Amino acid sequence: MKLLKADNISKTFAVTGGLFRHRVGSVRALRDVSFELAAGESLGLVGESGSGKTTLGKILARFLLPDQGQLQWEGRSIHDFSIHEWAVRVQMIFQDPTSSLNPKLSVYTLLKEPLQMRARLVEKKKLSHAALTGQIQEMLEAVGLPQDILFQYPHQFSGGQKQRLAIARALAMRPRLLVADEPVSALDLSIQAQILNLLADLRERFHLAVIIVSHDLAVVSHMADKVLVLKDGVAVESGDTKKILSDPQHPYTNTLLEAVPDFLR
Repeated sequence: MKLLKADNISKTFAVTGGLFRHRVGSVRALRDVSFELAAGESLGLVGESGSGKTTLGKILARFLLPDQGQLQWEGRSIHDFSIHEWAVRVQMIFQDPTSSLNPKLSVYTLLKEPLQMRARLVEKKKLSHAALTGQIQEMLEAVGLPQDILFQYPHQFSGGQKQRLAIARALAMRPRLLVADEPVSALDLSIQAQILNLLADLRERFHLAVIIVSHDLAVVSHMADKVLVLKDGVAVESGDTKKILSDPQHPYTNTLLEAVPDFLR
């Protein structure tokens, strides 16, 4: 049985205009997108801006619900799970870590909240201060951050450190699936490879399934077992990453591939 199965996922957004913001039209972000993902497997969602890949990522993380189609977790409908139950299974990290981290919360509080939530939902208990501190330090160690930053705040860190902190917060829920939406595009080039290598290491260490959302096939080529290529909300090609990189079947995929230097393929 597959970990995650998406069948004919579609999503349309209303377009409003005028003084009273009446609906004047609609934009279909996704149309009949389907795929499957096994435990521990990685999938790259690839496409240019406006292709629907971020919308699909948000649907998978349950920040949005599809208008049509079905999403299943190990054979059970997404509707069988509460929001919190889904959050224990699926977590998402975003392109800009600065906007995803509450600037008023210390590192300790940022990581304490998901740890406490998971303990209540899964273990049916409340963690002691000592247990919380120990688990927070484990999360920091896992993402390569020092353990003496518990009472510092997001503004005190670099972009790469903030992204590591965002990853630690997601991992605190012990998810089985991590959705990474353009996780390195807001970072300096010198830091991007470090974050990608970290995600690859964490995938192996925690046996994570990973969906990486990117416009860059070079990023996906180093992270994903499979690729799903989206264009204008439609899946135009999917399959094994190496096969698609070596022999793309759709002209759009070939266009994306032409932007990737040969040595990165």
